[in-house]
Order: sequence, then structure tokens, then C-alpha cells
Amino acid sequence: MSRILRSPLLAALCLSLALPLAAQALERAAQGGREQAPQEQRRQRPEGEAQRLPPESVTRHTLELPNRTLQLTATAGSLTLTDMQGTPQAEIGFVAYTRDDSDPATRPVTFAVNGGPGASSAYLNLLAIGPWRLPLDGPTISPSAPPSLVPNAETWLDFTDLVFIDPPGTGYSRVIGGDQVRERFYSVQGDIEGLAAFVTRWLKEKNRLASPKFLVGESYGGFRGPLLAQKLQSDQGIGLSALVLVSPVLDFNWLDQRSHAPWTDAARLPSMAAAALARRGPVTREALQDAERYASGEYLVDLMRGVQDKEAVERISRRVAELTGLSPDLTRRLAGRIDTRTFQREMRRQSSEVVSAYDANVAGADPDPNAYAARFEDPVLTAMTAPLTSAMIDHLTRTLNYKAEGRYNLLNESVSRAWRWGGGRNAPENTDELKSALALDGKMRVLVVHGFTDLVTPYYANQLLLNQIPNLGPERRLSLKVYDGGHMFYSRNASRQAFRSDVQRLFDEALQARAAANRD
Repeated sequence: MSRILRSPLLAALCLSLALPLAAQALERAAQGGREQAPQEQRRQRPEGEAQRLPPESVTRHTLELPNRTLQLTATAGSLTLTDMQGTPQAEIGFVAYTRDDSDPATRPVTFAVNGGPGASSAYLNLLAIGPWRLPLDGPTISPSAPPSLVPNAETWLDFTDLVFIDPPGTGYSRVIGGDQVRERFYSVQGDIEGLAAFVTRWLKEKNRLASPKFLVGESYGGFRGPLLAQKLQSDQGIGLSALVLVSPVLDFNWLDQRSHAPWTDAARLPSMAAAALARRGPVTREALQDAERYASGEYLVDLMRGVQDKEAVERISRRVAELTGLSPDLTRRLAGRIDTRTFQREMRRQSSEVVSAYDANVAGADPDPNAYAARFEDPVLTAMTAPLTSAMIDHLTRTLNYKAEGRYNLLNESVSRAWRWGGGRNAPENTDELKSALALDGKMRVLVVHGFTDLVTPYYANQLLLNQIPNLGPERRLSLKVYDGGHMFYSRNASRQAFRSDVQRLFDEALQARAAANRD
């Protein structure tokens, strides 16, 4: 899970460091092995230079799971990206899990990245798909929950090796090349170039170029997915067999509530209706058909009529109250346009609780219930920070024997604040890159997944966007699945199980398409 933050759009970034070219320097470094022993680096480090990350730690484990036992090798370490002169620019940390009883040449490998920008990969690693899991299921999350991991029965390691990437500024990863280098990495384009260089370097160093390659990205990591796929295709000569985009952003225009665009309200309404339904039982797409049909039909039409049309305002105010369970007086005062922050506070006002923007079915106490307006921490995002951070540090240190110095950044808001979005006045979007990657590779598959009660990246926004993308071939290779839960629906047992089944089916289809292409 990861926080989506977008600062005001800045001028387009001119990248003087071409990381695709820098990848050539990375390859030269790879051929020579690790650069220096840590002791040598410390002796030659100029005064004031930051402590470098330790060398790789390789450990072997036996994981007992229901009806099966997995033998695996875990590697925790970092790769150093350099410029064309060989000067270190950034250390990118990673954790890789590989099955011991498989052929690396045919074994799939999946790269995993979270979002933010500024989030480490611990969310996907320890809450969703890694070999071990931190249990955080339930109606509330406690910051003092014990950071104890259990074997993850829904790990993807059964059918793919896993490489979790921490971009610079997240986890233990760091920029070591100065402020100008930091500006490049903390930008939409520079970030993608850095990730492409990392993927290429890892595949070469580990002799995995022949392996089928996949990518899973969550939230802003899902935004990265199509951009990275196209970058790898065009610049690095590496093709991905499939993308799994978890609670992704595809077009920031659809999430910007400040734009007053009617479609932003229409995109959120089904998730608000899902939050109301969830209080009475499980949520399904079938149960939300009326809400979806209304959101992209009569609701959108009446929103377009504007607040000057009193009859339209009365119609939508009444219907929004019915769908969301909010007070009719409130929906009328807001003209049927409910922003996320208002919904969080008003959904359970009678019980003096606020719901999470990341999962509106998870609530916490309102710290100031009698105030007209209140500041409150998110009951999901903030509450999980302490146990997940502690669990990841303990996992790295004790289980994986990787002892890095310095702060571990689970969610680094300084990265988000410094992010350079580029694009002038146009909000970032990746649907062009998504269509281009699918059109260029007729075998590629893309699975977009969401939780019903996620108000940060509402599922219906991407449903409407994906409806605009043609099949780009004889079959539909782009699909959307929605599960019970919110932004990190995978914290719920049933949703995590369904998610794994859908992903394994996607992998099977992608590998079958790859095998058929090889036969042809």
C-alpha cells in the first residue's frame, strides 16, 4: 500500500544524466563484480560522505505452508547506479526471493515496486505476495500491533521468483550523487529511467535475461508500470510478459478533486456506495450495478448541468444520500458533490468515528468529534506505519541477516514533496504508454486490480478509463478485478486468496502465449 501525493505540476524536466546510457557503465561494473569491499570503501570515503550500504546477504530458508513446503534463497542487497564516468549516483536496495528447485532459464521473475512517490516495497513484500506476511486484517489497525510475521500461504513464490525494489529515498535506498542527481531521480521520467537501469542490471548480474519477466506495481507503482514497460521495451531491449497494477493511478486528472471536473465525483461515488453496503455484508459488483450505472449516467449528466440547475441539484442530492447513507441535509448543502475528506468524517459521525480514505470500511475514533472541522490521522495508512516498519527492519536484520545503517523509510514524504511531475499544465497519465505497450507486444497481458472501498484510487475511475481502450488484437488482454477491501485489499484473507488465484491465471495465460510464440 502506498500514499498517492501529487504536488502542483512543474516545468518539464531536462535530464542531463541519461540512465539508459548509464546502464552501459552499470554493465561494466557488473562484469567486475562488487565494486569494493566495505572496509576499502570506508578507508577511501571522503570526510562527510554517507555510509554506504552493506554487501549482499544471501540466506536459505524452508517455508512450511499448507499442503506444500518451499525451499528458497533470499538475497538482500543493493545495486549502485553510476553515471557514464562511473561515479556513483544512487544505491537502490532490493530483496529477492528465488525457489531453489527451479530452472532459472524458464522460471518467471517478477519485479515489485510500490508507490507514493516515496513508499518502500515493504507493503507488497510483507502484506501481500512475499513468503512471509504481517497479519493486519480486521475492522481496525493498531499502531502497537506486534510486528510478528507468519508464513504467507498466498505468496506468489509458488509460480514466480520475486524481486522487491526500493527506489531512492525509500527503504534504505539513497541518492549519493548530490542535489542535482536527487532532482533527476525524484521526477517522473528520471524515476522510470532509474528503475529500468536497475531491472536491466539485476537481470544481467543474475543471468536471468532468458527468464519470463513480469511487473507488479501498487498505487503510484501502478502508474509506473506502463511507463516502465515501454521504457524497457524501447530502450533496454527487455519485454515484460504481463503487468499487474494494484490500486493504480492511470490518469491523475481523474483524481484531482480541485479540478471541479464532474467525472471526479462520478468516479468516487460507487466506492462511497460500497462503503455503505459493506456495513451490511459482503460487497460485489452485482450489488453495485445500480450505483455504477447511476454514477456514469444520470449523475454525471446532472453534474454537468451545474449548481445553477436547482432541479438537478435536488435530484442528485437525494440519490447520493440514498446510495451513501449520508444525511440528506448534508448532500443537499454540498449539491450532491461529496469530497473524500467530508465522507471520511461524516460516514460514521453518529459513532464519533472517522473512516480511512484507503479503506472506508476501516474506522478509528474522531479525535475531536464536536468540532466543525477536525484534523485526524488516517486509520489505515498512519496506523500501519509502526508495525510494518518494525516488521520490515526486523525481517531484514534477523531473518535475512542484512544490517544496514541509518533510517529505514517506509513512507518518505520528503520524496513526495520534492517530486517533479513535468508536463507543464497537463496532469500525468499513462494510458498512452499502456496502449502502446499492448499494441507493440500482442502477447502481453495487463491485470488491473482494486478494492471496492478505496477512496484514494477509486476502482470506477479506472473502469471508465479502461472502457476507452480497444482490444488491440483478436482478444482482450486488459482486465479489471475488484475485491472486498480498500487500497490494500490484500490485507483481507479472502481478497488476498482471490487476488493470488487471478494473478496465477494471468501468469499461466502469459506463459502459454509465450510458449505458442516460440513454437511458431
